[in-house]
Amino acid sequence: MWNKDEMKGKGKQVKGEVKDKAGEIIKDRELEAEGEEERLEGKTQENFGYARRKADEAVKEVEDASKKRRY
Repeated sequence: MWNKDEMKGKGKQVKGEVKDKAGEIIKDRELEAEGEEERLEGKTQENFGYARRKADEAVKEVEDASKKRRY
């Protein structure tokens, strides 16, 4: 299941893509650049969230395996 960072990152990517395309359409390079930056920021946040989720899952697996060995 996705975590908060992954969800927020996806949202930023969508928002950035809209700004980027709007900037292209109205020939506003500043808006276009802002959209590209926001999209990349969102991708970074999503990737961070994914890595954090996978690390949490790995820790949980180790904990579960450790509990099984004790009993």
